[in-house]
Amino acid sequence: MIKTVSASRMGGKIRSDRHPVRVTALWYLKDALLKERYETCSEILSVAREFGATEGEIQGLLEDPRRSPG
Repeated sequence: MIKTVSASRMGGKIRSDRHPVRVTALWYLKDALLKERYETCSEILSVAREFGATEGEIQGLLEDPRRSPG
């Protein structure tokens, strides 16, 4: 069995601005918005916020000009 050591035990800390789940959630949110899959956005938003996404990052995705109707 392989033992894992958390970052807090090693004296380090995972930076929230580089947390892989946060980055992935924001990427999925962007993809869902561009493909107009709005029913999945609330779940993705809660995961992104849980792992440290800021309101500015989320607002930037929501105001993406590529989503504006022509």
